[in-house]
Amino acid sequence: MQLTDWYYTGSFLNIDDHKIFYKMDGEGPVLLLIHGYPTSSWDWHKVWPALTQHFHCIAIDMLGFGYSSKPQQNYLISEQADIIERSLQHLKVTNAHVVSHDYGDTVGQELLARQLEKKLSFNVKTLHLLNGGLFPETHNALLVQKLLLGPFGGILVRLFSRKKLEINLKKIFGTYTPPSEQELKDFWYLINYNKGKLVMHKILDYMHQREQYRERWVGALQDPKTPRHLTVGMADPISGANMVERFKELIENTTITELDDIGHFPQIEAPDVVALEILNFIKVNPN
Repeated sequence: MQLTDWYYTGSFLNIDDHKIFYKMDGEGPVLLLIHGYPTSSWDWHKVWPALTQHFHCIAIDMLGFGYSSKPQQNYLISEQADIIERSLQHLKVTNAHVVSHDYGDTVGQELLARQLEKKLSFNVKTLHLLNGGLFPETHNALLVQKLLLGPFGGILVRLFSRKKLEINLKKIFGTYTPPSEQELKDFWYLINYNKGKLVMHKILDYMHQREQYRERWVGALQDPKTPRHLTVGMADPISGANMVERFKELIENTTITELDDIGHFPQIEAPDVVALEILNFIKVNPN
């Protein structure tokens, strides 16, 4: 699938005067896929064909990402969760299995916290996490992220280039599974779409929010009511082996799949394996 195909077979919702892009296909139980930073729902295109054979898949570009609106504002995880809730209400979804990655993991944790409080408008049947900063104490942010999050982020973000994106992505992909030239081109196009580069530093506030709401979001993961699974690229320097060690210490009654030599984007680097892991986990926990 080409990026243009993804766009032209997608749709938009109007939520609070924001255009929210989503892609939907397949039949069966609903599978909601939540992407990471700084990319978009396009991250799921390699697993999409396999997953849509078994599920009714929904992938949303969150506010500030991909083809969705990118306003100059503060970006809160809570607002992203609100947008997902509103989107699923519009699509008349009442139950969903959830797969999340990176920034999307934190949104998934907020959804799970709301479910525990009986304040969520749909039921999260399972939560399948990929590489992400589940615990702020184990999140090794890249230098460029720390700089963009600092006081000069608004200036530095204007200097961020495709070459800098390539350098930093290659640091976090696996040695044997680097991003292709086409993938880099697509990532850069989606970041820049609708002047999105200019809000990258604002979205990065999620790192502060992870610290502020650590108890809420880690606590949600620790509750055993919702089946949880972790599939992780162990070669990821941001949230790989170091995060898995902490996960094993804090989160009980879960299962883990460790992918050696795979980096931060397992759904792109090892899509066949990830699709199978998603399918098998839901087969074991269909309800």
